[in-house]
Amino acid sequence: MPSPCTGTTGRRRSWSTSWPARPDTVFHLAAAFVAEHVPGDIDRLVHANLLFATQLLEAMRVNGVRLLVNTGTAWQHYGNRDYDPVNLYAATKQAFEAILAYYVNAHGFIAATLALFDTYGPGDERPKLMRALWRAAREGRPLAMSSGRQLLDLVYVDDVVDAYLAAESALREGGAGHRHYGVSSGAPLPLRDVVAAFEQAAGVSLDALGRTRRPRARGAGSVDGIRGAAGMARASRISGGNKAQ
Repeated sequence: MPSPCTGTTGRRRSWSTSWPARPDTVFHLAAAFVAEHVPGDIDRLVHANLLFATQLLEAMRVNGVRLLVNTGTAWQHYGNRDYDPVNLYAATKQAFEAILAYYVNAHGFIAATLALFDTYGPGDERPKLMRALWRAAREGRPLAMSSGRQLLDLVYVDDVVDAYLAAESALREGGAGHRHYGVSSGAPLPLRDVVAAFEQAAGVSLDALGRTRRPRARGAGSVDGIRGAAGMARASRISGGNKAQ
């Protein structure tokens, strides 16, 4: 996998080269995600979440761009703690924030990190809950899940976009520093209630609960901050937002 700062020939580009267009703000969403890693995942996690992300900060510094909206995860805050990573992915996101602190303190960057909870919306190809529910509904087959008592905090993609724009506005109005916000629906729901809302909205009945599926060792806590305007309970968004799936 070539370094993000090299071309196809492997020749290193100069960070002093000006960007063709100089943005006012950088929105950093690129990441490698693995819920439960194996040894072969480590290079990819470190390369994408630390090396590439640091190269982005350096390119911003060289080109005089100082505003950054960064993407974190609620999984950095197990048990509502300031920092307790659920998995290695969350640990790499926190490690990048430590690097970002240098650019904030030494180079006057103005940054905001948004800790995202689970997100959903149309066109989402990730193997997440909503995609799995639609597939089970289309194919008429059981969906293996846990008992359904665990809480989920799902935020619709439009509300996530609103949170990024609100964070960028806050950066322009404030001074130097690094702010942290949580992007939450504000109304976590038990998995069984999410499935029931999906069934009602889609007009289907799923055999989705009470089957055996190994739960993850750790789950995410909650973070206060910028919240999505709409909660997960909007059945119209559960159905209309995922018809393409």
